[in-house]
Amino acid sequence: MVQIDADQLQLAVPKGRMYDGVTTLLGDAGVRIGVTARGYRPTVSVGWISAKILKPQNIVEMLHQGSRDVGFAGADWVAERRAELVEVLDTGLDKVRLVAAAPAGVLDDGKLPMDRPLVVASEFERLTREWITARGLRAEFLRSFGATEVLPPEDADCIVDIAASGATLEANGLKIVETVMTSSTRLYASRQAMNDRRKRGWIEDLSLLLRSVLDARKRVMIELNVSAERLESVCKVLPCMREPTIAPLHAGAGFAVKAAVERATLPRLIPEIKAAGGSDIVVTPMAQVVP
Repeated sequence: MVQIDADQLQLAVPKGRMYDGVTTLLGDAGVRIGVTARGYRPTVSVGWISAKILKPQNIVEMLHQGSRDVGFAGADWVAERRAELVEVLDTGLDKVRLVAAAPAGVLDDGKLPMDRPLVVASEFERLTREWITARGLRAEFLRSFGATEVLPPEDADCIVDIAASGATLEANGLKIVETVMTSSTRLYASRQAMNDRRKRGWIEDLSLLLRSVLDARKRVMIELNVSAERLESVCKVLPCMREPTIAPLHAGAGFAVKAAVERATLPRLIPEIKAAGGSDIVVTPMAQVVP
């Protein structure tokens, strides 16, 4: 095996459904991933990071054995492999459920039958076998290699598979019986990298940059004008990270007030600001927020 460059953080970027979300997040944090002729070894705009594009399952294995320092993968595959990794950051991207699903004809009152043998198909062998044991099912495990949802009813009675909206399962005549676990795209580090002071520092820096983008996506900057008489009334209804920024307007015409607020509060907050005496309200997206 080729010796990994100790002077760079070895980042694993997932191919497939997670790729766009991860590379957009990295790019918004200033870490731009550029495709090259070599394909799986992209350029990186940050000199202390070197990247390789891998399947999420391979990323988990590479981090487990320490040939990659840090990488993005789903919590489901980390649990499936029982990989000894350090979870650095839950990005909240690609939220999915690992569910058990079966055709309605297999179910008894919406539940899997306990009194007859079943065939349960999945790509997630360890998690599925553990689930079968925990539920006390009389079931044989069938290993699938993608397109698991098409196996019932002819080749399997039940499946354990990833579901986002559940539309694919429904389209194949399957009803969700139970959620086995929830998952999302997370940033993981190898234990070896976290035990290296220099690489741990790089990982913490990368996490700080990514977290600042994720926090900014939830917030907006709200700016408004208010008279001196109504200033305190506006400040009382204005949530912010600490205290709002207040500056006097020209010729004593009142004050300009600025605060970072959660985007989800805007439908309630804007009418409250108007009622409290605020005017000239401007809402601006934010790129990064570092407390």
